[in-house]
Amino acid sequence: MIHYKTDQEIELIRQSSLLVGKTLAEVAKHIKPGVKTIELDRIAEIFIRDNGAKPAFKGYRGFPATLCISINEVVVHGIPGDRELRDGDLVSVDCGTILNGYFGDSAFSFGVGDMKEDVLLLMKRTKESLYKGIEAAKHNRRVGDIGFEVQSYVESFGYSVVRDLVGHGLGKSLHEKPDVPNYGKRGTGNVLAEGLVICIEPMINLGKRGIVQERDGWTIRTSDNMPSAHFEHAIAIRKGSTDILSSFEEIEQVTNENIQIIK
Repeated sequence: MIHYKTDQEIELIRQSSLLVGKTLAEVAKHIKPGVKTIELDRIAEIFIRDNGAKPAFKGYRGFPATLCISINEVVVHGIPGDRELRDGDLVSVDCGTILNGYFGDSAFSFGVGDMKEDVLLLMKRTKESLYKGIEAAKHNRRVGDIGFEVQSYVESFGYSVVRDLVGHGLGKSLHEKPDVPNYGKRGTGNVLAEGLVICIEPMINLGKRGIVQERDGWTIRTSDNMPSAHFEHAIAIRKGSTDILSSFEEIEQVTNENIQIIK
């Protein structure tokens, strides 16, 4: 069943989602070579709790951490640990919060130090595909319209869309109906009706679309070990313009520095 949200509920989801953006910005301040991913996780948990919220991922279906930190060939659900970030790493950080009984959810991919041109372009175009999908998320259109825009954009560059993992509804639960694939046909799928809150989250591979789950039961990597990028926004469907509930603004203020491209 799809749960449509009132204006008041949408504002509560916005508050939680904006806290996710602030948390990711706090984490971004510490993303550099030599930092252990478990340290980034500790920073995020303290920040979330200091702001009166709870980490949404920690304990969710047994997940052991506050953040999903996915490096290079890891698509999503990477478990923080003793691994140190290295120069040139692509680091996807996915974060969720629970504030006032409602969930927030967003993800951002970061570059560590000097990035290779092909990886930097993958990140840039994955992020652009997110906004292509958001532009398609109009009142009375369909879920398939979102996936079509994401898929057609990234495939034009020769990238692949992960098909086994999808976006989702958001509200009093972290994952609600409907599923929001990053591929599809125009005019298909659930109607995007007023009050629907969904997360659009392109997961785009530099190589083939195949994925493999590691033995830990969580970590998902590309089957060809090529890099993957991931960006996510929570949005609400309105009769007017689409309402983005999460924010990258604080993150981009932290990361707005020149990155040398290695060709």
